[in-house]
Amino acid sequence: MKFCDFHIHTNYSDGELNLREVVDLYGRAGFGAIAITDHLCDRKSLLGLSAKFLDWTLTEENFYQYLKEIEKEAIRARLKYNMLVIPGVEITYNSFKYARSAHILALGIKDFIDPDQEIKNIFKDIRQQGALSVAAHPVSTKVNEPQTYYLWNHRESLRDLCDLWEVASGSYLFEEVMNSDLPKIANSDFHIRKHFSSWKTVLPSGGSWAEVKKHLLNGNLQFKFFHEQEGEKCLRQVLKVREGSITVLEELW
Repeated sequence: MKFCDFHIHTNYSDGELNLREVVDLYGRAGFGAIAITDHLCDRKSLLGLSAKFLDWTLTEENFYQYLKEIEKEAIRARLKYNMLVIPGVEITYNSFKYARSAHILALGIKDFIDPDQEIKNIFKDIRQQGALSVAAHPVSTKVNEPQTYYLWNHRESLRDLCDLWEVASGSYLFEEVMNSDLPKIANSDFHIRKHFSSWKTVLPSGGSWAEVKKHLLNGNLQFKFFHEQEGEKCLRQVLKVREGSITVLEELW
């Protein structure tokens, strides 16, 4: 069983660490797979333009450089840590109205995706690349920060387009998602060092992207809280997904 994290930011957008530092952090901790998902913000809204001004977003100009660096680090991660590194982005549309804001992870991408097109077309573009789409933090994160409710509010119309929905982000579980019948995934939304201790997805095996993708789509996974300080006693909830049902367990380490 291997811990995995499929929502990680580097200093290509608004993350604290550079790509190599992120790979070493997760590799040394024995993770089986991670996805680098820096922000790819819309280019029309005021918030999107602000992100570009602050260098908090990927652009069409540096996108393939970004993929090339991930590929380079993926080779190093495989050789040094036997860890899979997956190229991805977080397509980001922020509005001053939370009901209009949407963040979509694209895992395993190969080509640039236009962040300004309609939401349904974004999902279709992701699927056409053979990538997986994830609704990022679709409900309240319970933190004083901008929220993204568009995907959750339109979940029925997006059900057949969105592959996975985040059931946890950072240290918080999303009860609404947990109690739904939507396919689920848990991630950290890693930006800064302290985000390392957070909810993660645990997979039974899989050294290739094809194997990881299969496990994720089949729901062959668990959700566990990863605490960096091994040996520290803390109460952790464990969600185990089996045949579409969720069992809540508690373990004391």
